[in-house]
Parts: sequence; C-alpha cells; structure tokens
Amino acid sequence: QVQLVESGGGTVQPGTSLRLSCVASGITFSAYGVAWYRHTPGKAFELVALNDPLTGITYSDSAKGRFTIARDNAKNTLYLQMNTLRPDDTGVYFCHASMDLVSHYEYWGQGTQVTVSS
Repeated sequence: QVQLVESGGGTVQPGTSLRLSCVASGITFSAYGVAWYRHTPGKAFELVALNDPLTGITYSDSAKGRFTIARDNAKNTLYLQMNTLRPDDTGVYFCHASMDLVSHYEYWGQGTQVTVSS
C-alpha cells in the first residue's frame, strides 16, 4: 500500500519559516518525481516545487528564492523549506509523487495546513 504522509504545517507569522516533510512508503521513492502542491479555497491546485530525477528542480514564481525543495532517497522523504513566509503562502500543502513507466503512476498525500497570519 502506497502512503505519502506530510507533516510540519502550522500557523506562523509573516517573515518566519517552516519545513514540511513527506515520508513515502510502498514505492521506489528514488524513481519518482516528487512535488509539493498548494490548494487555497477558491483557487486551483498550484505546483509549488518539483524535484524530478530526469528534469531536475522547478519552482513556481512565488516560491523562487524563498522555498527549497529537497529529497532524501535513503529516508524516502521529501522536504520543503519555506522561508520568509507571506500570508499568500497560506493553504493546504500536498505531497505528490509520479512516475511514467509503461503506465502512469501518481499518488497524493493527505495534506498539511499552513497558515501565515499576524
């Protein structure tokens, strides 16, 4: 059974930092492209950052320079270091893993809430 379990969300003040973690099980983690998405009510899912074994790392414009995505394949864990948080970073952050190998495989975590508010 595949599981992606996020943690690290919370309520913080603008300008502070958070680190999200996503622990994967049931997949060969190193073979997957892994990403963080954000969902805000009334808006579409937004790709925040992607770490793909073939294409490398990609950030959304809002994340560039403030967020860092990293993976530890030995620990089957994906991280998102978020610095200088702003109120518009508020949302539910989801971990996502995908791979194309004959078939398309993709999995989602349950999400972790991040609220940036003074």
